[in-house]
Amino acid sequence: MVLRGVILAGGTGSRLLPLTKATNKHLLPIYNKPMIYYPIEMLKSAGIKDILIITGTYHAGDIFSHLGSGKDFGVKFTYRVQDEAGGIPSAIVLAEDFVGDDKFISINGDNIIFESLKGFAEEFEKNSHEMQILLYKGTEDEAKKSGVAVCDGNVVKEVVEKPPQPPSNNIIIGVYFLSPSCFEVIRNVKPSKRGETEITDVQRHYLEKDSLRAEFLKDKWLDAGDFDDLLHANNETKKLEGQK
Repeated sequence: MVLRGVILAGGTGSRLLPLTKATNKHLLPIYNKPMIYYPIEMLKSAGIKDILIITGTYHAGDIFSHLGSGKDFGVKFTYRVQDEAGGIPSAIVLAEDFVGDDKFISINGDNIIFESLKGFAEEFEKNSHEMQILLYKGTEDEAKKSGVAVCDGNVVKEVVEKPPQPPSNNIIIGVYFLSPSCFEVIRNVKPSKRGETEITDVQRHYLEKDSLRAEFLKDKWLDAGDFDDLLHANNETKKLEGQK
């Protein structure tokens, strides 16, 4: 079975204004290439050639004209437009027709990692868990503004969203391995106080079913959601590219 790939490239990029006034956030540069190239490469590293890109109405045309059919990347792109922001699960559910009965990997478009997803994908394909999350051992400050997981090996014991006092520094990055059962789960998720569906609620559903597994990154993870993160991602990527 070959997994399918989904890249979430919607949102207005409000935390990066005025940079995102002129273009889609995911086309901003990370050192020497647009941000969205990194999740494309991550999916290709897992052997995925069929990729759905979910974007918002805000500068969607820039995404279409820049990426095209996928021919230049050696993949095939399909596009879906999300009319309004509603949280990560509300974007993922738009992939239902594209995914069908296949397992898939969903990547937030502002997540950057530098190791192959192949081993993680193979692990997910062979095990019976319905969701697999990738964890990065970060700092306490990073954990305070992220979802974190408490684990015993690969077994997830607890997930917490943006804890003021993190129970661990295992940051849940925006790379989710999912089974098609997630679509029914998402339809039953209620919006949080901020008016959006939360991916943590999907994780908790599978945790309660004993069907949530964790894998740990060995190399660096970078996020590019705000100005400080964007600057850090550019500087770190330049360093890493220079080491090759």
